[in-house]
Amino acid sequence: MVRGRFATSISCIDGRIQGPLSAWIRGAFGVDYVDTITEPGADKRMSMPEIAGQLRAKAVISVRAHGSRTIVVSGHDDCAANPVPEAAHRGQIAAAAAVAASWGTGAEIVGAWVGPGGAVSRV
Repeated sequence: MVRGRFATSISCIDGRIQGPLSAWIRGAFGVDYVDTITEPGADKRMSMPEIAGQLRAKAVISVRAHGSRTIVVSGHDDCAANPVPEAAHRGQIAAAAAVAASWGTGAEIVGAWVGPGGAVSRV
């Protein structure tokens, strides 16, 4: 039996954002652990069906095995894999969250932006 409460993060591979994002998720959703699924430029790549399918399969494991009740899809400032302005990221995050919502996991889907210095805000 899994002990503790889990959320799931679908984020970029960039190591600069992992700590701040995980801390924000734990605090915002009252969880003990964050299962982390990474993909370069995840917010943009969620629009690609093949990539989205791979990410979905991983998120389903988190939901089923760990009881994750929240999936956070994020984008971040200074992304090497997706070098677009913040406004474009925010649009991609919203679209990525809609893709995740279509997966039917039963989890709450949340978009998040990680700005300069690791400041996290909900999208």
